[in-house]
Amino acid sequence: MFDKLEDLLRRFEEIMNELSEPGVTGDQKRFASLMKEQSDLTPIVEAYREYKKCNETIEDSISLLDGESDEDMRQMLKEELSTAKARVEELEKKLKILLLPKDPNDDKNVIVEIRAGAGGDEAALFAAEIYRMYVHYAEGRRWKVETLEMEEIGIGGMKSVTFMISGQGAYSVMKYESGVHRVQRVPETESGGRIHTSTITVAVMPEAEEVDVVIDEKDIRIDVCRSSGAGGQCVNTTDSAVRLTHIPTGIVIYSQTEKSQIQNKAKAYALLRTKLYDLAMQDAHDAEAEARRSQIGTGDRSEKIRTYNFPQGRVTDHRINLTLYKLDKIMNGDIQEIIDACIAADQAAKLLKMGEGA
Repeated sequence: MFDKLEDLLRRFEEIMNELSEPGVTGDQKRFASLMKEQSDLTPIVEAYREYKKCNETIEDSISLLDGESDEDMRQMLKEELSTAKARVEELEKKLKILLLPKDPNDDKNVIVEIRAGAGGDEAALFAAEIYRMYVHYAEGRRWKVETLEMEEIGIGGMKSVTFMISGQGAYSVMKYESGVHRVQRVPETESGGRIHTSTITVAVMPEAEEVDVVIDEKDIRIDVCRSSGAGGQCVNTTDSAVRLTHIPTGIVIYSQTEKSQIQNKAKAYALLRTKLYDLAMQDAHDAEAEARRSQIGTGDRSEKIRTYNFPQGRVTDHRINLTLYKLDKIMNGDIQEIIDACIAADQAAKLLKMGEGA
Protein backbone atom coordinates (compact mmCIF):
# COMPACT_ATOMS: atom_id res chain seq x y z
CA MET A 1 0.00 0.00 0.00
CA PHE A 2 2.77 2.44 0.93
CA ASP A 3 4.66 1.88 -2.35
CA LYS A 4 1.48 2.86 -4.16
CA LEU A 5 1.06 5.93 -1.95
CA GLU A 6 4.64 7.04 -2.70
CA ASP A 7 3.94 6.65 -6.44
CA LEU A 8 0.77 8.74 -6.11
CA LEU A 9 2.65 11.39 -4.15
CA ARG A 10 5.30 11.62 -6.90
CA ARG A 11 2.59 11.82 -9.56
CA PHE A 12 0.83 14.60 -7.64
CA GLU A 13 4.05 16.61 -7.48
CA GLU A 14 4.59 16.10 -11.23
CA ILE A 15 1.06 17.40 -11.92
CA MET A 16 1.64 20.47 -9.74
CA ASN A 17 4.87 21.20 -11.62
CA GLU A 18 3.11 20.86 -14.99
CA LEU A 19 0.28 23.15 -13.87
CA SER A 20 2.77 25.81 -12.81
CA GLU A 21 4.40 25.90 -16.25
CA PRO A 22 3.62 28.96 -18.43
CA GLY A 23 1.34 28.20 -21.34
CA VAL A 24 -0.25 25.10 -19.76
CA THR A 25 -3.71 26.60 -20.27
CA GLY A 26 -3.06 26.78 -24.01
CA ASP A 27 -4.08 23.13 -24.35
CA GLN A 28 -7.50 23.19 -22.68
CA LYS A 29 -8.03 19.45 -22.97
CA ARG A 30 -4.68 18.71 -21.31
CA PHE A 31 -5.28 21.39 -18.66
CA ALA A 32 -8.72 19.96 -17.79
CA SER A 33 -7.25 16.45 -17.55
CA LEU A 34 -4.49 17.61 -15.19
CA MET A 35 -6.92 19.55 -13.01
CA LYS A 36 -9.20 16.51 -12.67
CA GLU A 37 -6.28 14.24 -11.80
CA GLN A 38 -5.07 16.78 -9.25
CA SER A 39 -8.55 16.94 -7.72
CA ASP A 40 -8.77 13.13 -7.50
CA LEU A 41 -5.34 12.80 -5.87
CA THR A 42 -5.59 15.71 -3.42
CA PRO A 43 -7.50 13.90 -0.60
CA ILE A 44 -5.13 10.89 -0.83
CA VAL A 45 -2.00 13.06 -0.82
CA GLU A 46 -3.22 15.23 2.06
CA ALA A 47 -4.01 12.16 4.18
CA TYR A 48 -0.70 10.50 3.33
CA ARG A 49 1.32 13.63 4.14
CA GLU A 50 -0.43 13.89 7.50
CA TYR A 51 0.24 10.17 8.08
CA LYS A 52 3.96 10.67 7.44
CA LYS A 53 4.03 13.72 9.69
CA CYS A 54 2.36 11.79 12.53
CA ASN A 55 4.91 8.99 12.16
CA GLU A 56 7.69 11.55 12.43
CA THR A 57 6.06 12.88 15.60
CA ILE A 58 5.99 9.35 17.04
CA GLU A 59 9.69 8.81 16.26
CA ASP A 60 10.65 12.22 17.71
CA SER A 61 8.60 11.68 20.87
CA ILE A 62 10.14 8.24 21.50
CA SER A 63 13.63 9.64 20.93
CA LEU A 64 13.08 12.59 23.28
CA LEU A 65 11.54 10.37 25.96
CA ASP A 66 14.71 8.28 26.14
CA GLY A 67 16.79 11.25 27.20
CA GLU A 68 14.23 13.26 29.17
CA SER A 69 14.29 13.20 32.99
CA ASP A 70 11.83 16.03 33.75
CA GLU A 71 8.53 14.37 34.71
CA ASP A 72 6.28 17.16 33.38
CA MET A 73 8.08 17.10 30.03
CA ARG A 74 7.87 13.31 29.90
CA GLN A 75 4.12 13.46 30.54
CA MET A 76 3.68 15.98 27.73
CA LEU A 77 5.72 13.79 25.33
CA LYS A 78 3.68 10.71 26.29
CA GLU A 79 0.42 12.56 25.54
CA GLU A 80 1.82 13.74 22.22
CA LEU A 81 2.92 10.18 21.42
CA SER A 82 -0.48 8.72 22.32
CA THR A 83 -2.33 11.31 20.19
CA ALA A 84 -0.05 10.69 17.19
CA LYS A 85 -0.45 6.89 17.43
CA ALA A 86 -4.25 7.18 17.53
CA ARG A 87 -4.22 9.51 14.54
CA VAL A 88 -1.95 7.13 12.58
CA GLU A 89 -4.50 4.34 13.07
CA GLU A 90 -7.31 6.61 11.85
CA LEU A 91 -5.30 7.70 8.81
CA GLU A 92 -4.39 4.11 7.89
CA LYS A 93 -8.10 3.23 7.75
CA LYS A 94 -8.85 6.40 5.77
CA LEU A 95 -6.06 5.70 3.26
CA LYS A 96 -7.29 2.13 2.70
CA ILE A 97 -10.74 3.51 1.87
CA LEU A 98 -9.30 6.23 -0.40
CA LEU A 99 -7.32 3.59 -2.30
CA LEU A 100 -10.36 1.40 -2.97
CA PRO A 101 -11.08 1.08 -6.72
CA LYS A 102 -13.34 3.94 -7.69
CA ASP A 103 -16.56 3.41 -9.62
CA PRO A 104 -15.90 5.18 -12.96
CA ASN A 105 -19.47 6.48 -12.92
CA ASP A 106 -19.29 8.09 -9.46
CA ASP A 107 -18.73 11.65 -10.72
CA LYS A 108 -21.59 11.50 -13.23
CA ASN A 109 -25.03 13.06 -13.09
CA VAL A 110 -27.88 10.60 -12.58
CA ILE A 111 -31.19 9.81 -14.16
CA VAL A 112 -33.70 8.47 -11.63
CA GLU A 113 -36.77 6.50 -12.69
CA ILE A 114 -39.56 5.92 -10.15
CA ARG A 115 -42.45 3.55 -10.97
CA ALA A 116 -45.53 2.69 -8.94
CA GLY A 117 -45.68 -1.04 -8.22
CA ALA A 118 -48.18 -3.06 -6.19
CA GLY A 119 -50.89 -1.06 -4.46
CA GLY A 120 -52.75 0.86 -7.18
CA ASP A 121 -53.46 4.52 -6.40
CA GLU A 122 -51.69 4.27 -3.02
CA ALA A 123 -48.48 3.17 -4.79
CA ALA A 124 -48.81 6.10 -7.22
CA LEU A 125 -49.25 8.54 -4.32
CA PHE A 126 -46.17 7.10 -2.60
CA ALA A 127 -44.18 7.38 -5.87
CA ALA A 128 -44.99 11.11 -5.92
CA GLU A 129 -43.88 11.47 -2.28
CA ILE A 130 -40.57 9.71 -2.90
CA TYR A 131 -40.02 11.90 -5.97
CA ARG A 132 -40.50 15.00 -3.77
CA MET A 133 -38.18 13.48 -1.15
CA TYR A 134 -35.37 13.22 -3.72
CA VAL A 135 -36.07 16.72 -5.07
CA HIS A 136 -35.77 18.17 -1.54
CA TYR A 137 -32.57 16.18 -0.92
CA ALA A 138 -31.03 17.34 -4.21
CA GLU A 139 -31.99 20.96 -3.58
CA GLY A 140 -30.42 20.73 -0.12
CA ARG A 141 -27.14 19.78 -1.79
CA ARG A 142 -27.62 22.53 -4.39
CA TRP A 143 -27.95 20.05 -7.21
CA LYS A 144 -30.12 20.76 -10.23
CA VAL A 145 -33.25 18.66 -10.84
CA GLU A 146 -34.82 18.41 -14.28
CA THR A 147 -37.96 16.35 -15.01
CA LEU A 148 -37.71 14.25 -18.18
CA GLU A 149 -40.91 12.18 -18.14
CA MET A 150 -43.97 12.06 -15.91
CA GLU A 151 -47.25 10.12 -15.94
CA GLU A 152 -49.62 11.48 -13.30
CA ILE A 153 -52.97 10.31 -11.97
CA GLY A 154 -55.76 12.70 -11.05
CA ILE A 155 -55.42 12.48 -7.26
CA GLY A 156 -51.84 13.78 -7.13
CA GLY A 157 -50.02 10.51 -7.62
CA MET A 158 -47.57 9.40 -10.29
CA LYS A 159 -47.59 6.12 -12.18
CA SER A 160 -44.03 6.96 -13.19
CA VAL A 161 -41.58 9.84 -13.20
CA THR A 162 -38.10 10.14 -14.67
CA PHE A 163 -35.81 13.02 -13.75
CA MET A 164 -32.16 14.03 -13.93
CA ILE A 165 -30.09 15.18 -10.97
CA SER A 166 -27.03 17.19 -12.02
CA GLY A 167 -24.26 17.72 -9.48
CA GLN A 168 -20.71 16.70 -8.61
CA GLY A 169 -20.68 13.09 -7.42
CA ALA A 170 -24.47 12.65 -7.76
CA TYR A 171 -24.19 9.01 -8.82
CA SER A 172 -21.75 8.14 -6.01
CA VAL A 173 -24.51 9.07 -3.54
CA MET A 174 -27.78 8.30 -5.31
CA LYS A 175 -26.81 4.81 -6.53
CA TYR A 176 -27.69 3.42 -3.09
CA GLU A 177 -31.37 4.28 -3.70
CA SER A 178 -31.93 1.65 -6.44
CA GLY A 179 -34.41 -1.07 -5.50
CA VAL A 180 -37.92 -1.62 -4.18
CA HIS A 181 -39.23 0.86 -1.60
CA ARG A 182 -42.19 -0.33 0.49
CA VAL A 183 -44.74 1.81 2.34
CA GLN A 184 -46.99 0.64 5.18
CA ARG A 185 -49.84 2.96 6.18
CA VAL A 186 -53.60 3.44 6.32
CA PRO A 187 -54.75 4.96 2.99
CA GLU A 188 -57.11 7.96 3.20
CA THR A 189 -59.68 5.94 1.26
CA GLU A 190 -59.60 3.07 3.79
CA SER A 191 -62.65 3.35 6.04
CA GLY A 192 -61.75 0.38 8.23
CA GLY A 193 -58.41 1.78 9.33
CA ARG A 194 -56.44 -1.20 8.03
CA ILE A 195 -52.77 -0.81 7.20
CA HIS A 196 -51.99 -1.41 3.54
CA THR A 197 -48.62 -2.27 2.01
CA SER A 198 -47.66 -0.76 -1.35
CA THR A 199 -44.44 -0.71 -3.31
CA ILE A 200 -42.56 1.38 -5.83
CA THR A 201 -39.35 0.71 -7.74
CA VAL A 202 -36.49 3.18 -8.01
CA ALA A 203 -33.82 2.86 -10.71
CA VAL A 204 -30.77 5.13 -10.52
CA MET A 205 -28.70 5.30 -13.70
CA PRO A 206 -25.51 7.27 -14.42
CA GLU A 207 -26.05 9.76 -17.23
CA ALA A 208 -24.43 8.38 -20.35
CA GLU A 209 -22.41 10.70 -22.54
CA GLU A 210 -22.16 10.33 -26.30
CA VAL A 211 -18.74 8.69 -25.94
CA ASP A 212 -20.24 6.04 -23.63
CA VAL A 213 -22.91 4.83 -26.06
CA VAL A 214 -22.95 5.05 -29.84
CA ILE A 215 -26.49 4.96 -31.24
CA ASP A 216 -26.94 3.84 -34.85
CA GLU A 217 -29.60 6.09 -36.40
CA LYS A 218 -30.80 3.10 -38.46
CA ASP A 219 -31.91 1.52 -35.18
CA ILE A 220 -34.14 4.47 -34.26
CA ARG A 221 -37.71 5.25 -35.25
CA ILE A 222 -38.75 8.83 -34.50
CA ASP A 223 -42.39 9.88 -34.18
CA VAL A 224 -43.56 13.42 -33.43
CA CYS A 225 -46.96 14.34 -32.03
CA ARG A 226 -48.74 16.98 -30.00
CA SER A 227 -48.09 17.11 -26.27
CA SER A 228 -51.04 16.28 -24.09
CA GLY A 229 -51.80 16.77 -20.42
CA ALA A 230 -53.83 14.82 -17.89
CA GLY A 231 -57.08 13.46 -19.26
CA GLY A 232 -55.93 13.95 -22.82
CA GLN A 233 -56.30 17.71 -22.71
CA CYS A 234 -54.24 19.36 -25.44
CA VAL A 235 -51.57 21.57 -23.92
CA ASN A 236 -49.66 22.30 -27.10
CA THR A 237 -50.91 23.13 -30.58
CA THR A 238 -47.65 22.15 -32.33
CA ASP A 239 -46.05 18.75 -32.93
CA SER A 240 -43.42 19.22 -30.24
CA ALA A 241 -43.59 15.86 -28.41
CA VAL A 242 -41.08 13.24 -29.51
CA ARG A 243 -41.24 9.46 -29.23
CA LEU A 244 -38.08 7.46 -29.89
CA THR A 245 -38.22 3.69 -30.42
CA HIS A 246 -34.96 1.78 -30.23
CA ILE A 247 -35.76 -1.17 -32.47
CA PRO A 248 -33.10 -3.69 -31.26
CA THR A 249 -34.13 -3.42 -27.58
CA GLY A 250 -37.73 -2.23 -27.88
CA ILE A 251 -37.03 0.71 -25.54
CA VAL A 252 -39.51 3.54 -26.10
CA ILE A 253 -38.80 7.08 -24.88
CA TYR A 254 -41.50 9.75 -24.89
CA SER A 255 -40.51 13.35 -24.24
CA GLN A 256 -42.97 16.25 -24.06
CA THR A 257 -41.77 18.45 -21.19
CA GLU A 258 -40.35 21.16 -23.47
CA LYS A 259 -42.21 23.38 -25.94
CA SER A 260 -39.57 22.84 -28.60
CA GLN A 261 -39.39 19.63 -30.63
CA ILE A 262 -35.59 20.03 -30.82
CA GLN A 263 -35.30 20.21 -27.02
CA ASN A 264 -37.62 17.23 -26.52
CA LYS A 265 -35.62 15.23 -29.07
CA ALA A 266 -32.36 16.06 -27.26
CA LYS A 267 -33.89 14.96 -23.93
CA ALA A 268 -35.21 11.75 -25.47
CA TYR A 269 -31.81 10.87 -26.93
CA ALA A 270 -30.09 11.60 -23.60
CA LEU A 271 -32.51 9.29 -21.79
CA LEU A 272 -32.14 6.57 -24.43
CA ARG A 273 -28.34 6.71 -24.18
CA THR A 274 -28.58 6.37 -20.41
CA LYS A 275 -30.95 3.39 -20.62
CA LEU A 276 -28.71 1.61 -23.14
CA TYR A 277 -25.67 2.31 -20.96
CA ASP A 278 -27.58 1.01 -17.95
CA LEU A 279 -28.45 -2.19 -19.83
CA ALA A 280 -24.77 -2.73 -20.58
CA MET A 281 -23.92 -2.12 -16.90
CA GLN A 282 -26.56 -4.60 -15.75
CA ASP A 283 -25.17 -7.23 -18.14
CA ALA A 284 -21.70 -6.65 -16.69
CA HIS A 285 -23.08 -6.93 -13.15
CA ASP A 286 -24.86 -10.18 -14.04
CA ALA A 287 -21.54 -11.55 -15.29
CA GLU A 288 -20.03 -10.69 -11.89
CA ALA A 289 -22.96 -11.86 -9.78
CA GLU A 290 -20.89 -12.74 -6.73
CA ALA A 291 -19.15 -9.35 -6.65
CA ARG A 292 -22.46 -7.58 -7.08
CA ARG A 293 -24.07 -9.45 -4.17
CA SER A 294 -21.17 -8.54 -1.88
CA GLN A 295 -21.68 -4.81 -2.36
CA ILE A 296 -24.30 -2.46 -1.00
CA GLY A 297 -26.32 -0.52 -3.54
CA THR A 298 -25.43 -2.52 -6.64
CA GLY A 299 -27.84 -5.39 -6.13
CA ASP A 300 -30.86 -6.49 -8.09
CA ARG A 301 -33.53 -3.82 -8.59
CA SER A 302 -36.19 -6.32 -7.55
CA GLU A 303 -34.62 -6.38 -4.07
CA LYS A 304 -36.68 -4.78 -1.30
CA ILE A 305 -34.27 -2.25 0.18
CA ARG A 306 -36.36 -0.05 2.47
CA THR A 307 -39.67 0.11 4.37
CA TYR A 308 -41.43 3.33 5.37
CA ASN A 309 -43.84 2.54 8.23
CA PHE A 310 -46.11 5.53 8.83
CA PRO A 311 -48.07 4.30 11.90
CA GLN A 312 -44.78 3.81 13.80
CA GLY A 313 -42.98 6.77 12.20
CA ARG A 314 -40.00 4.61 11.25
CA VAL A 315 -37.88 3.88 8.22
CA THR A 316 -35.88 0.65 7.96
CA ASP A 317 -33.13 -0.02 5.44
CA HIS A 318 -33.04 -3.81 5.17
CA ARG A 319 -29.59 -4.04 3.54
CA ILE A 320 -27.77 -2.62 6.55
CA ASN A 321 -30.33 -3.29 9.34
CA LEU A 322 -30.72 0.43 10.04
CA THR A 323 -33.94 1.74 11.60
CA LEU A 324 -34.59 5.45 12.15
CA TYR A 325 -37.59 6.98 13.90
CA LYS A 326 -37.74 10.24 11.97
CA LEU A 327 -40.05 9.45 9.08
CA ASP A 328 -41.31 13.04 8.66
CA LYS A 329 -37.78 14.41 8.25
CA ILE A 330 -36.81 11.62 5.85
CA MET A 331 -39.87 12.20 3.64
CA ASN A 332 -38.82 15.87 3.55
CA GLY A 333 -35.45 14.93 2.06
CA ASP A 334 -33.34 14.25 5.17
CA ILE A 335 -31.84 10.96 3.88
CA GLN A 336 -28.13 11.72 4.35
CA GLU A 337 -27.82 9.52 7.46
CA ILE A 338 -29.15 6.51 5.53
CA ILE A 339 -26.86 7.16 2.56
CA ASP A 340 -23.81 7.63 4.81
CA ALA A 341 -24.57 4.31 6.52
CA CYS A 342 -24.87 2.59 3.12
CA ILE A 343 -21.55 4.07 1.97
CA ALA A 344 -19.84 2.93 5.19
CA ALA A 345 -21.25 -0.59 4.85
CA ASP A 346 -20.22 -0.73 1.19
CA GLN A 347 -16.67 0.38 2.02
CA ALA A 348 -16.43 -2.15 4.87
CA ALA A 349 -17.54 -4.96 2.54
CA LYS A 350 -14.98 -3.94 -0.08
CA LEU A 351 -12.19 -3.67 2.50
CA LEU A 352 -13.06 -7.15 3.80
CA LYS A 353 -13.00 -8.57 0.30
CA MET A 354 -9.69 -6.84 -0.42
CA GLY A 355 -8.27 -8.32 2.79
CA GLU A 356 -9.44 -11.81 1.83
CA GLY A 357 -7.79 -11.44 -1.56
CA ALA A 358 -4.51 -10.21 -0.07
